[in-house]
Amino acid sequence: MNKLCLLGLLVSLASQPALSASDTSVPAANSQATLHAKNAFISNLMKQMTLDEKIGQLRLISISSEMPQPMILKEIAAGRIGGTFNSIVRSENRPLQEAAVAKSRLKIPMFFAYDVVHGHRTIFPISLGLAASWDMDAIALSGRISAQEASADSLDMTFAPMVDISRDPRWGRTSEGFGEDTYLVSRISKVMVNAFQGKDVSAPDSIMASVKHFALYGAVEGGRDYNTVDMSPTRMYQDYLPPYRTAVDAGAGGVMIALNSVNGVPATANTWLLHDVLRKEWGFKGVTISDHGAIKELIDHGVAKDLRQAAKLAIKAGVDLSMNDKAYGEELPGLVKDGEVSVKEIDSAVREVLGAKYDMGLFANPYLRIGDAAQDPVDTYSEDRLHRVEARDVARKTLVLLKNKDETLPLKKQGTIAVIGSLAKSQLDMLGSWSAAGRPKQSVTVYDGLANAVGDKAKLVYARGANVSDNDHINEYLNFIEHEVDVDPRPAQEMIDEAVKTAEQADVIVAVVGESRGMSHEAASRSSLNIPGKQRDLIKALKATGKPLVLVLMNGRPLVLVDELAQADAMLETWFPGTEGGNAVADVLFGDYNPSGKLAMSFPRSIGQLPTYYAHLNTGRPYSPDKVGNYTSHYFEETNGPLFPFGYGLSYTQFDVSDITLSAKDMPRNGKLTASVTVKNTGKVAGATVVQLYLRDVTASISRPVKELKNFEKVMLQPGEEKVVSFTLSEDDLKFYNPSLKYAAEPGEFKVMIGLDSEAVKQASFNLL
Repeated sequence: MNKLCLLGLLVSLASQPALSASDTSVPAANSQATLHAKNAFISNLMKQMTLDEKIGQLRLISISSEMPQPMILKEIAAGRIGGTFNSIVRSENRPLQEAAVAKSRLKIPMFFAYDVVHGHRTIFPISLGLAASWDMDAIALSGRISAQEASADSLDMTFAPMVDISRDPRWGRTSEGFGEDTYLVSRISKVMVNAFQGKDVSAPDSIMASVKHFALYGAVEGGRDYNTVDMSPTRMYQDYLPPYRTAVDAGAGGVMIALNSVNGVPATANTWLLHDVLRKEWGFKGVTISDHGAIKELIDHGVAKDLRQAAKLAIKAGVDLSMNDKAYGEELPGLVKDGEVSVKEIDSAVREVLGAKYDMGLFANPYLRIGDAAQDPVDTYSEDRLHRVEARDVARKTLVLLKNKDETLPLKKQGTIAVIGSLAKSQLDMLGSWSAAGRPKQSVTVYDGLANAVGDKAKLVYARGANVSDNDHINEYLNFIEHEVDVDPRPAQEMIDEAVKTAEQADVIVAVVGESRGMSHEAASRSSLNIPGKQRDLIKALKATGKPLVLVLMNGRPLVLVDELAQADAMLETWFPGTEGGNAVADVLFGDYNPSGKLAMSFPRSIGQLPTYYAHLNTGRPYSPDKVGNYTSHYFEETNGPLFPFGYGLSYTQFDVSDITLSAKDMPRNGKLTASVTVKNTGKVAGATVVQLYLRDVTASISRPVKELKNFEKVMLQPGEEKVVSFTLSEDDLKFYNPSLKYAAEPGEFKVMIGLDSEAVKQASFNLL
């Protein structure tokens, strides 16, 4: 093994400088010589491995739930574990690595993984919030810092980014993804992969990205987690698959497989998905990873009669690593012995696992990210390990101003301000779902952020007002795994009365309302999208005081806010904004930062409208608000269309967008065309906005969406300043998958639309020849 280690040292890639916030370019491809050396190294190693050792490499074990550490150490030393997840401290992972490289026969290193989704120790806004920034540099910065912090804690891999397209906000994992739009999510997918992996995934401050959940997980029926997905191939290729492919093309080293079935076949046993699409069509060369316990779940899906058959289906379909494994470790030896699984199939999976370890630099240096004990931080949770300045800057870019009647905002730092709501002082809820190693006690609440901002210039008064939920069943569910929700036992009316009394002392009310973080999480699908509990009664009572009412929303999904929109004088969407969220919210509320966020998901008027997304197909009887009548496709009880459309967001200034100027009326094949508008800040303060370009293929071989986002640019303008924003279109922007799944553009008329959200657009037309 010494020769093997030496070879690994010689051919491992040199460490590169850290990726800057704006550097999202794809790393250069490995040279043929480097690739040959890698393949030779792995082939040589595999020749020395027993079947038991090979199967061991396919086992990904949870450090906290599957077996006690002494047993894990014994299994690692025997070569029967390939990697672990959920251990995130150097001192925890060092003995595991020592068991692998000092005690196992072939000294194959371990890798250590974790769900680093929107921060590791410094928690950035949830992914849906990051998407609302429409700021690729800010998103890249969050990913790069996440990688630096995670690698400093000995982690080699993250189960992220999560790029499932979500168009049903009832789904709890909506919070974990980047929204409804294929183009925007694909752009972010590339940015996050490159930010995690840096210029070189073998660098000590980079971690391997494992894009998830492959595939279509966000399209589960009814928005109910783990549910089935039934979808036409054209819709898959058009809308749902592109963000995964973008991650693969960007060089993601791993792909995590979804828990749902796809047209009746669970993704974990789906040969078409994992082999034909991922490997053969897309050319993916990395490692595939089952989701937690997913192989065993093939039994409940009804495609495997027992664990043995489940393991057989998964390995043959192309699942390399078995997360939370029992299936592979217990069943593959017998399956190979009986000739039901070939050694070649085992080798194929092992090669990918070893390849991932090689790419992460672990054969060259198993302690690359663990370091020596002398280098361990004195205090793992110390303040100096956080990136507060960056977290605050990113967070305020994600906040979306939804309403601002009569310039209620920004607030003045004077008088008395009533801060109402249990979420206003909740440190835990600031972090949102999948908050990795973030510590609630290090997060800044909205109340504390306001207090920091006003100092002694204004007086803050506080009342809880209402619990997030008063439903015992809901609170028990949310507190089942760990304590998530605190419940004030006082009667609801008593709490509301106290809040009203407090508000009456104030000049303005800031009510922080919405969901607890556990309500927007895995297995937290909702059948209602209203603000939960007695919070709606609280808002109504606060409105009745006659004081200016500012609603600060905390939530991980679009909510139904029809009543709240009417009641509020101003409304600010803050998502779950992370470690520095409270300071970021205060920056916006007091005008120290002009909000520029834009929604990455449409907000419905009612749950009956779902799914509500802007890029829908038209019908033979399309609804038009200008021609109201029977026999068109609409709901007759309420105003049609979303309450807040995709791409929507206000500012403390105003912007004007000119008519569109096209460089030509016709685009030749393989040619280009430029669409331009002049954007002017017509208000009194500097501000940023997102100029969005949409296209519509008017007549095609299949129905095409009424509009599709194809590009955008975020611009900052001083008062009175104007800028020409130009977008260059090519034939590639016009392509789509036809019924034969051929990706091509068809000649004819195209409408180009440019505006500041998906509804408020200017329009022009051109023809593809």
